[in-house]
Amino acid sequence: MNRIELSAGTIEYQDTGGDGPVLVLLHGLMMDATLWDGTIARLAADHRCLAPTLPLGAHRLPMRPDADLSLPGMARLVAEFLDRLHLRDVTLVGNDTGGALVQLLMGDRATAVGRAVLVSCEAFDNFPPGLTGRTLMLTGRLSPRLFGLFMQQMRLRALRRLPIAFGWLTKRGDAATAQWMKPVLQHGIRRDTVRMLRAAAADTRLLLTAAERLPTFDHPTLVAWASEDRVMPPEHARRLVELLPDARLVEVDDSYTLIPLDQPAELARVIGEFTSCTRHGINSNGSAPTNGRHQIIQKST
Repeated sequence: MNRIELSAGTIEYQDTGGDGPVLVLLHGLMMDATLWDGTIARLAADHRCLAPTLPLGAHRLPMRPDADLSLPGMARLVAEFLDRLHLRDVTLVGNDTGGALVQLLMGDRATAVGRAVLVSCEAFDNFPPGLTGRTLMLTGRLSPRLFGLFMQQMRLRALRRLPIAFGWLTKRGDAATAQWMKPVLQHGIRRDTVRMLRAAAADTRLLLTAAERLPTFDHPTLVAWASEDRVMPPEHARRLVELLPDARLVEVDDSYTLIPLDQPAELARVIGEFTSCTRHGINSNGSAPTNGRHQIIQKST
């Protein structure tokens, strides 16, 4: 695990290195970069994959007391990460709240984002998302000490598998979610997480505003959505594709929101096809591109 000192504090990140197309993969609330382990393992041969652990509740290093932990602040932190590592023509990939951060950055013309991949994520008015998100935002009203006591209960698998926790987010990823619950038991991490949740709850229209800027993002975008998603409405995937000038949709079966945990190999395949086709100016079926926005390139199985 690498470390980089940014304005908010020290950020840990994975970097596979290499000369291939650059992928930067962003996780969601109460998660860390290990969300992407299975997908990165299958992409690293042909791509340089970087996955930062953002201060979203499962980070191990507390941030500075004055760090901006709002979602716009987090998006600026990602932009700073890209700049400090001199990354250009990046394919920015986000799942869950990581996808919300990608949308915020898609509206920022100054960033190095050359392509975007939105993987079952918050969008439009679905923030906080579903029962899971609303419960988490409510816990953010607690003091850091009481928040920690609440999160200690998530060490029990039966509670983690409830719909208010990770039960509707992943079918197969309980081992990962168990690990994500450990850092928040530290005082500094609890403090950061409560601050982050309170800042997020203060602006629930953030993604509606972000959606207004999405039509200005004229780079290729892949929208990969779990067909069985119970937290991120599948109709939002179609709405995102309709908004974006150059977008295509893939539906992934047998998965909940956290596709990188439930279907890592399939997600790696569709991301790899997307980066290869868009870099070589062809569609996924091998044909030359048309103006045919809103393509559905496949239904994954």
